[in-house]
Amino acid sequence: MPVWLDSWIAAAAIPLAIWLLISGLDDLFVTLVWLLARLPRVPWPSGADMESAPERPIAILVPLWHEHRVIGPMLETNLRTIAYENYHVFVGVYPNDQPTARAVSEVAARHPRVHMAVVRHDGPTSKADCLNAIWRGMKAFESRHGVRFSLVVTHDAEDLADRRSLRVINWFSRQYEMVQVPVLALRMARKFTRNLYCDEFAEFQLKDLPVRQFLGGFLPGSGVGTGFTREALERVEAANLGNVFDPECLTEDYEMGLRLHAMGCRQLFAADFKSRPPVATREYFPRTFRAATRQRSRWVAGIALQGWARHGWRAPWRQVYWLWRDRKGLVGSLIGPWANLLFLYGLASAWASSLRHVPWALAAATPAWAAHCYLVTAVLALTQVSTRMYATASIYGPRFAWAVPLRSLWGNLINCVATAESLRQFLNARVRRGAMAWRKTEHAYPAHFAPDQRLRLGEVLVNMQWAARAEIEEALPRVPPGLRLGEYLIQMRKLSEDLLYRALSLQTGIPVGMPLRVEVDRLTTRVLPVEAVRRWKVLPYRVEMGRLHVVTAEVPTEATDRELAGFSALEIRYRLVRPGEFERLAGEYLPSSS
Repeated sequence: MPVWLDSWIAAAAIPLAIWLLISGLDDLFVTLVWLLARLPRVPWPSGADMESAPERPIAILVPLWHEHRVIGPMLETNLRTIAYENYHVFVGVYPNDQPTARAVSEVAARHPRVHMAVVRHDGPTSKADCLNAIWRGMKAFESRHGVRFSLVVTHDAEDLADRRSLRVINWFSRQYEMVQVPVLALRMARKFTRNLYCDEFAEFQLKDLPVRQFLGGFLPGSGVGTGFTREALERVEAANLGNVFDPECLTEDYEMGLRLHAMGCRQLFAADFKSRPPVATREYFPRTFRAATRQRSRWVAGIALQGWARHGWRAPWRQVYWLWRDRKGLVGSLIGPWANLLFLYGLASAWASSLRHVPWALAAATPAWAAHCYLVTAVLALTQVSTRMYATASIYGPRFAWAVPLRSLWGNLINCVATAESLRQFLNARVRRGAMAWRKTEHAYPAHFAPDQRLRLGEVLVNMQWAARAEIEEALPRVPPGLRLGEYLIQMRKLSEDLLYRALSLQTGIPVGMPLRVEVDRLTTRVLPVEAVRRWKVLPYRVEMGRLHVVTAEVPTEATDRELAGFSALEIRYRLVRPGEFERLAGEYLPSSS
């Protein structure tokens, strides 16, 4: 390598290293507080306590723009699984988004607790603007029916709400004006970008948010699984001259958390990660580089840029520190990939020098103090990655956590591009003196719950009062090898086959019941090989909106998903039927030679 190139790179690396050192020490401080301070745990109520607590009326607000592909399954799944009775769902749509309006209307026709609120003008505007329209629709519903909702919970179209989340919010809202339930990303095999969110959310919610709360920082809302008391939102509405959510803000959830803290409202991050599975809202995040940068550019623009423009650094000293942490990515994200490249260049040049048996020119061009700075920065980076691996392993398992370092490098590139894009959007809006529009992300909805996100079958049976806890505890040690609990309970005449499959539906999130005859397309039933149909007990019956719908008599496993994905590029959607029903369908639609 030319000497001048090594000299130039050595000079360029120094300011990068200084910034990374400052940022790394900041991260180390939070990590040490998390490790060494005895963070107070929230006294977690028992399931019986939460179930016996009076159910305050809850309104769930769901803003939409071009979500016709996911909103139907989202509403159907959550309505079927949420373990709470006193709630209604208010869904916001735009007049110029008829596919989404039709999808919501179809669900509302079947479920009286679902209501559609139409924004007064065409979209997209912002999630906050859509939420304001839903808020007005909620109040109109209250006037017509003489009711009043005590709590308001926000969700998105792709959310898989935990069945216990409303009970958690109902319980803790007796003492707190804002309650945030954890949000966890759903992992997916071979989806590198999507699984990056698993790492980031695990670290942020196991470490950063508890430390933030412990040190008196404001709680940034996640926008999903976020509960507010009615009184707190009405205070904000009065201060905002009629708007609960600021329509010009791209990250209304973050803004609301900051505003409520400034008003003296108590906030709680309601997390109990020792329970399995933990109470959390789950969702699929973007799976492509482009979709991820699009989503993150909105986060950066709203939190760092709009937040800085709106509030500056005028805050109590404790909050200034958290504002710094929320905004430092404006610099750190931009330089991250360049620091990675310089590090790789240093390794390559050192290796080349050793092969040629010549002095390492880059080391000779680096001042001694800078070399020590690089060493400390490397140790800090290693500590940060190790912490993230631990957090990821705590939720998703050690095997999944081994890829954290590689996903972190990929995340540096995504964050760099997203930050550059957010700066472009923000400056463009400033020049035009206009508002920044809602940059929608394409969403996906899980076909069924992953095994580590399911309650045990026995818990479902007890919760639904289809079996006594004593019967389950007595049956578990007696289940013969090769037999499953549900099958054993049926043999012992403690449970009917119909109740078993209804319980499996609640446990897995898969709808249950025979499809209508008009839904079954004979040509579609032949798209999978007969041997696969017989082996996995699955029969395709309909193709709709890029999805292949199949009936199955067995709860699908990861092996089922993998093999079926090899036969069809369509997204697989399952429907549970009883074994006898499956055999009747197979006998009618499969070739007689099979």
